[in-house]
Amino acid sequence: MSSDFSDPGDSSNRVVCEVYWYIAAMSAQRHTLTALLAAPPALRSDIVRLAYTSLRHSPLGLHRSIATGLRERAHQHPLYKLRNRRAFHTIHRRAAHLDIPPPAPHPAPPAPPSATTTTPPSPPRPRAARLLFTTLLLTTTFLASFAMAALPAAETINGFVSPPTDAETLTLYHPSTPLATEINTHLTSHPLAIRLRAQPGWTESRPHLKIPPAMRPHNLTGGTLLGEGKIAVPPLTFQDATAELPELVQLSYLGEALCGHPGIIHGGLLATLLDEGLARACFPALPNKVGVTASLKIDYRVPCPAGSYVVLRAQTTKVEGRKAWVKGWIEVLGEDGGEGVKVVEAEALFIEPRGAKSMARVYSTQ
Repeated sequence: MSSDFSDPGDSSNRVVCEVYWYIAAMSAQRHTLTALLAAPPALRSDIVRLAYTSLRHSPLGLHRSIATGLRERAHQHPLYKLRNRRAFHTIHRRAAHLDIPPPAPHPAPPAPPSATTTTPPSPPRPRAARLLFTTLLLTTTFLASFAMAALPAAETINGFVSPPTDAETLTLYHPSTPLATEINTHLTSHPLAIRLRAQPGWTESRPHLKIPPAMRPHNLTGGTLLGEGKIAVPPLTFQDATAELPELVQLSYLGEALCGHPGIIHGGLLATLLDEGLARACFPALPNKVGVTASLKIDYRVPCPAGSYVVLRAQTTKVEGRKAWVKGWIEVLGEDGGEGVKVVEAEALFIEPRGAKSMARVYSTQ
């Protein structure tokens, strides 16, 4: 007989036959057990031991194999599957008919007691108020950042527009080393300085301190050349600015770091001091108090020793409109205010530029 059945009826017959075969096998086992019980004890023990130690002859093994095969075949039978589906739908229909409620969910465990009481959330602010607050915050932050970034530039512009007066520049310098203190004291208390300070119409100042602090590192004589070993202290300047042909006297100290040859002050530095000193002497005579160098002639007389106190003297000789001619020299500072040895002489022509009107307050000598 084939093990595959396409017809449900044939499959049913096959199952019935296998059931009858199983019953017959079980009946044969019962007769065998009856005969076994009637056998002598010694023979019965040997038969039982042989039967239950051999899976092939064991009634228990035979029973298990037959039962397992029948279950597998029955589960694959269409009638068995149909019966299971019907039983499933019948159970659900009966449950709906009896109106059995679904099982209740397990209640959530109670929350542990809190040590602090929770405050109710605050009601949300209106959108317009939030927008206004955000705008004010961003505006304040932007203005504060802009003010911090623009502060150095504002100080520089204010220094150019409103420079300190001549008298104020004398209070802006504070020596930072004992050597600078000694040099500054020698310049301010020298007999020549005392005599010029007492002359009517003459003013005393430190003009390099009119340059805003932020710009001094970018200025040659007002920043780069100032310091220990160089121009040790800002030059002390006396000027007769009210005269028709103004004059200027400037006292300085030139350190060892300004040399060309060892122990000799560089000639280029002396030329720079003359260029600025002669220009500053004639500025009050020009219409807008400022000019640029048109020509500069220099004659070097003797070497200028390093570590010397020097005096620059300048005299305006002629003024024509926007032009001014000036002569001057640098000498070693003599004792008791007397004249010292001239180391270099110069003559120069300065012309006021056409756009000088806008530069008047920046470079004003008043």
